[in-house]
Amino acid sequence: MSRQFDLITQRRFLPFFVTQFLGAFNDNVYKNALVVLLTFHSARYTAIAPGVLVNLCAGLFILPFFLFSATAGQIADKYEKSRLIRFTKLIEVVVMLLACVAFALDSLGLMLVSLFLMGAQATLFGPVKYAILPQHLREDELVGGNALVESGTFIAILIGTLAGGIVIGLPRGTLWTSIAVAALAVLGYIASRGVPAAPAASPQLRINWNPVTETFRNLAFTRGNRTVFLSILGVSWFWFYGAVFLSQFPAYAKDVLGGDEHAVVLLLAVFSVGIGIGSLLCERLSGGQVELGLVPFGSIGMSLFALDLWWASPAAALPAGGALPLAAVLAQPGTWRALFDLVAIGIFGGFFIVPLYALIQSRSEPEHRSRIIAGNNILNALFMVVAAGMGAGLLAAGLSVPQLFLVTALLNAAVAIYIYTLVPEFLLRFLVWMLVHTIYRLRVRGIDNLPESGPAVIVCNHVSFVDALVIMAACRRPIRFVVDHRIFRTPLLRFVFRESRAIPIAPAKEDLRKMERAFDLVAEALQAGEVVGLFPEGQITGDGELQPFRPGITRIVERTPVPVVPMALRGLWGSFFSRKDGPAMTRPLRRGLFSRIELVVGEALAPEAATPAALQQRVATLRGDRR
Repeated sequence: MSRQFDLITQRRFLPFFVTQFLGAFNDNVYKNALVVLLTFHSARYTAIAPGVLVNLCAGLFILPFFLFSATAGQIADKYEKSRLIRFTKLIEVVVMLLACVAFALDSLGLMLVSLFLMGAQATLFGPVKYAILPQHLREDELVGGNALVESGTFIAILIGTLAGGIVIGLPRGTLWTSIAVAALAVLGYIASRGVPAAPAASPQLRINWNPVTETFRNLAFTRGNRTVFLSILGVSWFWFYGAVFLSQFPAYAKDVLGGDEHAVVLLLAVFSVGIGIGSLLCERLSGGQVELGLVPFGSIGMSLFALDLWWASPAAALPAGGALPLAAVLAQPGTWRALFDLVAIGIFGGFFIVPLYALIQSRSEPEHRSRIIAGNNILNALFMVVAAGMGAGLLAAGLSVPQLFLVTALLNAAVAIYIYTLVPEFLLRFLVWMLVHTIYRLRVRGIDNLPESGPAVIVCNHVSFVDALVIMAACRRPIRFVVDHRIFRTPLLRFVFRESRAIPIAPAKEDLRKMERAFDLVAEALQAGEVVGLFPEGQITGDGELQPFRPGITRIVERTPVPVVPMALRGLWGSFFSRKDGPAMTRPLRRGLFSRIELVVGEALAPEAATPAALQQRVATLRGDRR
C-alpha cells in the first residue's frame, strides 16, 4: 500500500492527480449548484417543470461525450498530452467565467450553454486522462495509479456535489458559486502546469473532423483486441450499474427510508466512500499487477449485496408528519444494514472497475490508446443513457426502488456470466487469485529476475498439483506450462491449463508423436516471445526432495536459445495438494487455511549455461532447507 501512496509524492503523478481531482470537483460543484437552483427556483426562469429541467441538465452534460469523444481521442493521440491538459484547463477557466456571467445576468439559457460546454471540456480531457497514465507509470504501478485516480474522482464527486448544494443555498448563492467555480478552474490550470511531458503517440495522424464516421472508427478500434473490447463493455456496464443506483438515491431516501435531503447525502457519501476504499484496496490485493481475478470477485459482491439491499430495505413510506430527520432515519430498523450494503457494493465496485481500466491501458496499442479510451467514453455515455431509460421505464411500470435494485443485481449476474464465458481468462485469474488468498499466503522474492518482455523459459521444483497456479499468481506475464497430458483429465486443472494454453506432453515410450508435438509447440511459443514454464523433474515429488532434472530443457534451449529463469517453491510440501504421507488431495486442510508459502526467483542463466545439473543446483540453492 505504501508503494501506491508513494506516487502522490512524485512529480510524474501528483500534478496530474491534483488536476483531475480539481476538475471532477469543479464539474460537480457547478452541476449540483445548477440542479439545486433549478429544482427550487425554476419558476423564475421558465414554466417547464423542475424534474424535466434536471433531466435536461443531465442530458446536456452527457451529450458532448456522444458528439466529441471521437475527435477528442484523435487529438489526444496526435498531440503531446501535457500541453493538451493545460489547454483543456484553460478551456475550463473560460467556461467557468461564462458561467459566472450567466449567474450575474440570471440567464437560464447561458447557464445551460455553460453546462454543455463544461461537458465538452470533460470530453476533451477524458482520453488524455487515462492515456497519459501508462506513459508516466510502470506497468506494476498502473493498478495503484488507477486506484488513486478512481478513488480521488469519486471523493471529488462527493465533495463537489455537497459543496455545490451548500454554496448555492447561501445568501447570494449564485455569487459564491461563481467565485468557487472560477477559483477551482484557475487552481486546476496552475496544477496542470506541473504535469510532465508525455510525447504524442501518433503525431502523423490526420484528424477526421466528421464526428459520425470517426465515432464508428473509434468503436472499431475498441474491437481490435477482443479482451480489451470486452473490458470496455465491463467498464460501461459498471457505469450503467452505478447510474441506476445513483439516480435512485433521492427516491430511496424519501420513499423507503422516509428521510429528507440529508439522507440523500448520506447514501451518496457511503456509496462513494465504498468505491474509494475498494479502489485503494486493489493495489494491495493484486500485488501491484493487473489482476483480472479481482473482476469476477467484484461482480459477485456487487450482485450479492444488491440482492441483500433489496431484501433488507425497510418497507417504510413517507411519514404522515413529513420527512424524518437524519437521526430518526438512522434509528430505524434496517437502515444500518442498507448502508452497509451500499458501502459493500461500492467496495466491490472498486474491485471490478480498477483492474479493467488498468487492463485497457496496458493492452491497448499505444498509437491508438487515446482513441480506444474515447470509444470507451462513448459506450460509457450510451450505457448511462440506457440505465436512465430502464430506471424510468421500470418505475413507471410500478416497480419500487428496491425492486429496481433487485432487477439490476440479477442483470449484473447475467452480464458477468456472459462476459466470463466469452473471456475465460477472467475466471482463470479469479481461481488463481482465490487460491493464493484463501488456502495460501504467498510471498514472492526476486520476481524482477523474470524478463518483462521477450522469450524465456522458467524451471521450478515440482511439489504439488497447484505449483503452476501459484507461479501464475506471482508472475505478471502469462506462462505456457508444459504439463503431463494426463493432468487434462482433472476437471478443475483441465480448465486452468486449457485456458492458459498449456502444452500437453507425454513420455516417448507412451506417445512419441505427442512428445514431439510438445517440443514443436514450445519452440513456436518461444519464437513468438512468450514465456514457457517447465518442471524438469517430470513428476511431483513423493518425498519432498528434488528429483533429477531431465534433459528436456537442454533440447529446448539448443533449438531455441533463450534465457532460463530458475525458481523455487517453498512451503508447499505437506499441504493438501502434495503427496506427503500418501496420495495428494486426500486429507483436507492438513496445514489449515492461509498457509504461508514462498516463490523465490533467481537470476536468469544464459542458454549455454542452462544444463540440467546447473539448473538443479540453482533451484536447490533457492529452495534451501524449507520444502
